[in-house]
Amino acid sequence: MKKVSVIIPVYNVEKYIAATIQSVLSQTYPNFELLIIDDSSPDNSIKICQQFTDSRIKIIHQNNRGLAGARNAGIRNAQGEYIAFLDGDDLWLPEKLEKHIQHLESSPLIGVSFSQSAFIDEGGKPLGIYQVPRKLQNITAPYMLCRNPIGNGSAPVIRREVLEEIKFQDNLQGYPEDFYFDEHFRRSEDIECWIRIAIRTSWKIEGIPEALTLYRVNTQGLSANWQEQLESWEKVIDKTRLYAPEIIHQWENPARAYQLRYLARRAVSQGSALMAVELIHKALGTSWLILVEEPRRTLMTWAASYLLFLLPDSFFNQLQYLAMKITGFTQKKRFIKSSLGNKYKSA
Repeated sequence: MKKVSVIIPVYNVEKYIAATIQSVLSQTYPNFELLIIDDSSPDNSIKICQQFTDSRIKIIHQNNRGLAGARNAGIRNAQGEYIAFLDGDDLWLPEKLEKHIQHLESSPLIGVSFSQSAFIDEGGKPLGIYQVPRKLQNITAPYMLCRNPIGNGSAPVIRREVLEEIKFQDNLQGYPEDFYFDEHFRRSEDIECWIRIAIRTSWKIEGIPEALTLYRVNTQGLSANWQEQLESWEKVIDKTRLYAPEIIHQWENPARAYQLRYLARRAVSQGSALMAVELIHKALGTSWLILVEEPRRTLMTWAASYLLFLLPDSFFNQLQYLAMKITGFTQKKRFIKSSLGNKYKSA
């Protein structure tokens, strides 16, 4: 039974970290080590971590280096053949690791196995909607560039060989180190890494048609303002252009349009009407390909942006609640259909 190294970066997550750790200890796949990376967390997160006595847990302390730096520290210390990341406020279902290892062991060409995700609120209550990529297989570099089907950093389990293929050396602390995630990025470090895997390796990236990750939604507003998020994404494009100029030349505008549409949806969900309208206009002005390729999702984002702008808040909230219920129901039907028709089989 191969070992999995589970890496949890810890910084200001004292409200959630106990449940996060418990979701790992409750895994049906027992052969794992749990590397908790204390990124100089100023709250009581590490004191809570120290209350767990499981011998598979190891706490690693370091000066604050951000999410990418914490994950890199975990990878450098990992002993497992497989690497799994879990953010300090997210959760896993008990069978997550077992199903990913079955997926990877039965498909030797797959280097990254990811799951779909269910959204939960800050209290851990299911919101009834899911992060459901339109593609689980045949994921190309342009598709990853435009849509990021992995979705979030708590979703994938990755072969150690994949990360070794994309590592690079740098000197940020006064001595050379191996890097996997780029620590120059304090945002968008996930997608930058996934894009690098898709372009620079021959490993397949495939998903499991089940929501095995519980992704906690931050209701305090956009993680940053949309301009900062877009600027971070633009830096990813600039870096990718250095080693894959042909791909960027062809797909830069469609990818930017998809990113703007994503930010518009985020703005709608958080009640920022003017921001949502501005972002969807920018998306459509950047590339009409999003309307041709995904007309339903694009038009729904456009309509939601304008309804939020035009309608009273109370009426819009009722419509949004109804839309979420319909979306959740539709997604569950897709789960069932995907599970029945998918070629993935348990070992």
